[in-house]
Amino acid sequence: MKSFQNARRIVVKVGSSSLTYETGLINIRQVEQLCRVLADLKNSGRDIILVSSGSIAVGTAKLGLGGRPQTIPEKQAAAAVGQCELMYLYDKHFSEYHHKTAQVLLTRDVVENPLRKRNVQNTFEALLRMGAIPVVNENDTVATEEIEFGDNDTLSAIVAGLTGADGLILLSDIDGLYEQNPAVCPGAPLIRHVPAITPYIESIAGGAGTSRGTGGMQTKIAAARIALQAGCLMAIVNGGRLQNLYDLTEGRPVGTLFGGEAQ
Repeated sequence: MKSFQNARRIVVKVGSSSLTYETGLINIRQVEQLCRVLADLKNSGRDIILVSSGSIAVGTAKLGLGGRPQTIPEKQAAAAVGQCELMYLYDKHFSEYHHKTAQVLLTRDVVENPLRKRNVQNTFEALLRMGAIPVVNENDTVATEEIEFGDNDTLSAIVAGLTGADGLILLSDIDGLYEQNPAVCPGAPLIRHVPAITPYIESIAGGAGTSRGTGGMQTKIAAARIALQAGCLMAIVNGGRLQNLYDLTEGRPVGTLFGGEAQ
């Protein structure tokens, strides 16, 4: 039975709310800690792929805009500015632990075309073979509705399938999937293990995420379906406590595990 303890290739997705403050500015301590933990996991012999949101949120703050842009050109401009800042930070912090980074920007049309999909897979394999940590995001600067993934939960699950990953970890601002919305029902039980995506599991997924992101529990359940179909485990854990990444990969129960065997 598959488990995160045995996972040799892991995709980690981090959302805008985990990378930034309410101001939209970068949470420097969080980014530093994330890079340190991922570098350590890579040192243990695993391939690490990071799917990172945040380009629009960071660009919005850096450009001094009053709030998240509403028009497509403004969003694309904010993404262009923010992506530079994100990659600068990732390259800086991973370099401190002697790891190389590589930027991979994707749109849906790339992975839906068989030839281009194979080219993307070959690029990932070459990067991982060379010891790099691919940092993936949707190409928000050029993406329009027709070629968008829509959210990075979906993108991360697709990347997990493309790369043959053993595990996908979604860093969230809550501890996992609850039987009811914990913001409305504080005592709602946390579901530790979801063997398969059922109509019940879909029915308890909540709605929208934070104002700085586009996801929510619904997109995470959709991502779990994609990952499980690709033979990849998935877990939702609280990104505010990055020790959770160690707990998960060392076999301790944390967050919500999708597929595999309950830890």
